[in-house]
Amino acid sequence: MTRNVLIIEDNQSIADLVRMQVVDLGMTPLLCDRGDTGLARFREGGIDLVILDLMLPGLDGLAVCREIRAGSGYVPVLMLTAKTTELDRVLGLEMGADDYLTKPFSVAELSARVKALFRRVDAMAGAADQAREEGELQVPGLTMDPARRRVFVKDREVELTAREFDLLWHFASQPGRVFSRTQLLDKVWGYNHEGYEHTVNTHINRLRGKIETDPSQPEFIETVWGVGYRFRE
Repeated sequence: MTRNVLIIEDNQSIADLVRMQVVDLGMTPLLCDRGDTGLARFREGGIDLVILDLMLPGLDGLAVCREIRAGSGYVPVLMLTAKTTELDRVLGLEMGADDYLTKPFSVAELSARVKALFRRVDAMAGAADQAREEGELQVPGLTMDPARRRVFVKDREVELTAREFDLLWHFASQPGRVFSRTQLLDKVWGYNHEGYEHTVNTHINRLRGKIETDPSQPEFIETVWGVGYRFRE
C-alpha cells in the first residue's frame, strides 16, 4: 500500500527536494505551502507522515503540530527548522513532533529519518498486537499500558509523546540494563547518526520531568556516568 506524505513547506526549492525524495522512496507526496491549508489537508485524512516546516505563513509549524496531536489517532511528524537553538528543538518535541531536521540537511539524512519513522510505526503496530496478548507492564510506582499507550506514575496518569512512550518502554522492559546514547538512537529512533546524541539527552530530560518526583534525583531512569542510562532495578 502506498504511503501518503504531507509536506508543509513554504520554501519551493526545499519542498521540491523533499517531494522528489519522497517519490524516490516509493511514497506519494502531497504539498502545501501554508500552515492553515496544510492542517486542513491533514484533517481530510489519509496521511501517513507529516513533514512540517517550523516557520510557515497562515499558521506556524508548532501550532500545526499541536493541532495534529490534539486529534485522535497517531501520525508521525518530522519537523524541519532553520533554527538551531535547543529551545526551538525542545518546543517542537514538546508540541509532539517525533523528530526534527535542521536546515540545511542532506537527502540521505532525510531519507534515513523518513524510513526510521515508518519502521517505528510498523514496530508500534506489532507491539500493540503483542501487548493485547501480554497486558500491562508494572514496576513499583509505574504502570504502562502499551495497547492504549497510557502511563501511570503512582496512580497519576502522565501524558507522553509517542517517542517518550517508546523510550520509557524500552527502559522499563529491560530494568538494570545500561544503554548508551548510540544504542538508544538505534533501537528507539531507528537510526544512528554521529553527533545526534543530544537528541537522546533532550528526550531523557523531558521524560524525567514528567515521571520523576525530583528529576535531579531520579527514581526510574538513572544516569550511568560515562556510559549512558538505565532503568533502576
